[in-house]
Amino acid sequence: MASLWAWLRRHPRIVDGVVAGFIALPNLPYIAAGIFPAGEAMGGRLLATVFILLQCVPLIWRRRWPLGVFAALSSVAFVQWSANHFMTFANVSLLLALYTVAAQSRRLHTALAFLVMELGALLAALRWTGGADDRVVTFVGLSLCILVSGLLGDSARSRRAYYAELEARADRLEREREQEAQLAVADERARIAREMHDVVAHNVSVMVVQAEGAAYLFDTDPGRSRQAMSTVASTGRQALAEMRRLLGVLRSERPADDERAPQPGLGDLPDLVDRVRVAGVAVDLTVTPGKGPVGAGHGLAAYRVVQEALTNVLKHAGPRVCARVRVDRADDALRLTVTDDGRGAAADSTDGRGHGLRGMRERVGVYDGTLRAGPLPGGGYEVYAEIPLKGVGG
Repeated sequence: MASLWAWLRRHPRIVDGVVAGFIALPNLPYIAAGIFPAGEAMGGRLLATVFILLQCVPLIWRRRWPLGVFAALSSVAFVQWSANHFMTFANVSLLLALYTVAAQSRRLHTALAFLVMELGALLAALRWTGGADDRVVTFVGLSLCILVSGLLGDSARSRRAYYAELEARADRLEREREQEAQLAVADERARIAREMHDVVAHNVSVMVVQAEGAAYLFDTDPGRSRQAMSTVASTGRQALAEMRRLLGVLRSERPADDERAPQPGLGDLPDLVDRVRVAGVAVDLTVTPGKGPVGAGHGLAAYRVVQEALTNVLKHAGPRVCARVRVDRADDALRLTVTDDGRGAAADSTDGRGHGLRGMRERVGVYDGTLRAGPLPGGGYEVYAEIPLKGVGG
């Protein structure tokens, strides 16, 4: 049944041709029997047959030219009235033409077509009815048919416009969902890029420093050289583990905050500091306890800022440098301060792609925070970040 309905919708002209045939055929027996036309009608049966055909055949094109078909049928009906050919079942085509105008044209055109139909009903009632009462009944009956036809067509037009609006809205929503998905993918790529940069830059920096120290001590102190190479191996394994976790996030359909892949936070800062100390930088860590909790996202941002700042100390501050990390957990914000007494150009230099300082700013900016970085007056460098804690912990 559905396939038949689809076929009919694809071939509207065939459907309208069948409808025209159904309207025309019932009139032919009456003409053959001599019931129509009346004796005083002009042209006899031949002209009556012509009127029937002219009122039915144009219906085949009613969907393509609704106004033109209505005008043609109205003109034929007026000639029929002038020739005194009484109304037949073929005149139903005028109601179908009015329905099509109301369904496919503007309401102004529908109103004009309705007035034309009402004029025709009045002319028909005046010519083909006897007394005043019959004329009123005929006119009212025809007017009701005209009104129902026009209302049905207008309802079809409104329903079609409603469905078209629903389809357009669905298309807009689909496009918006696609755009949101694309933005989400872009955001996720940027997040993964930041994570990869932080993981690789920090761990590779530690490995480079340890490898250089091992090479320097290889002949004079083999024990410390082996210890340095052991640190290189453990740092490399940790970097590989974190990179596998990030690649697993890219391959998996699960969200990035899957509980099976925990992200580092404030509680992991001592381990981070220990790794930097092993690399040869004296680091002093101070964390002031706070009353409220720190969200996982805020903790990750703080961890990555400290990690990037210490990585820059390793790469750019110079030998025998000391660094201080202070984390203040206030009620309204998380304040991070990383200073060193090195050459004073730590964060000015990056890995050649500008990811260092920009990555820290992006992480802090996610929470409407601020970041300052620059050389200290007496030498050294300072990175200060403030991450608001609004909305954390209810």
